Amino acid sequence: MSTISLASSEAPIAVPRKKKKITTQKVVVYIFLFLCSIYFLLPLYIMVITSFKEMEEIRLGNILAWPQEFSFYAWDKAWNSSCSGTSCQGIKVGFINSLKIVIPSTIISVVLAAISGYALALWKVRWGNLILSALMLGAFVPYQVILYPLVKLMALTGLYGTLPGVVLIHVMFGLPIHTLIFRNYYAALPSDLIKAALIDSGDFFKIFFHIILPLSSSILIVSTILQVTAIWNDYLIGLTFAGIDNLPMTVMLNNIVNSTFGVKEYNVDMAVTMITALLPLVVYLFAGKFFIRGITSGAVKG
Repeated sequence: MSTISLASSEAPIAVPRKKKKITTQKVVVYIFLFLCSIYFLLPLYIMVITSFKEMEEIRLGNILAWPQEFSFYAWDKAWNSSCSGTSCQGIKVGFINSLKIVIPSTIISVVLAAISGYALALWKVRWGNLILSALMLGAFVPYQVILYPLVKLMALTGLYGTLPGVVLIHVMFGLPIHTLIFRNYYAALPSDLIKAALIDSGDFFKIFFHIILPLSSSILIVSTILQVTAIWNDYLIGLTFAGIDNLPMTVMLNNIVNSTFGVKEYNVDMAVTMITALLPLVVYLFAGKFFIRGITSGAVKG
């Protein structure tokens, strides 16, 4: 007797997808989002197309019209020879000054905030609750209140009107809120992990750099983006503490827009504004998804 074995191969069953119904509620939501997008993008569109127009075309008054002929004159003058007060060296001077302020201020404040938040969250620090309360107070007190005492203090130390002085001020104002963010994030880490690390090593900085820091990628991205944009967009601190030779882009932007020699060139003003806003736009375009991922993963929960 011969037996015949049949190999059973079942074909995958195709499950038909349900067609999404277009409801009135969805249509209303999409229309609302579309109108909001137009509302927020229209000023940016006007700025961009105006910066590529010649003054003769701008005087025609149609601000929404596409440029008849693209011109890079405004961008070249904005970067190389736009006038901030009596100095006509272009916005590139402010761009370099802003980089000199943003890079060290961000690195120092984020590193110090990470270490401080780690100490307050995972180590028994004497007077820790008092320090935390002081940080909360410092995070929400407007710095305009202590501006004059800071000017006097910086003048006494010889840091007034210098780049190190501006960096120090930004670090001081950035530490409280970022320390709270790091502290809340580290407080949510598994306690067993920290206890095991304490038993194995017990060294403060060894645990931080080998265990805690590799787990902090999301919060580091969030803190860095917040600090970069806050310092880059700052006007008051740069105006008050930087001095004439170290003015950041925001201060120079105000001076260029409000300084007029002869004919007012709106295309140059728009080009200067776009260059000033370029770094925050690039940061949010390329790092926005990491920022959202950091928030949703608990970087700012508390």
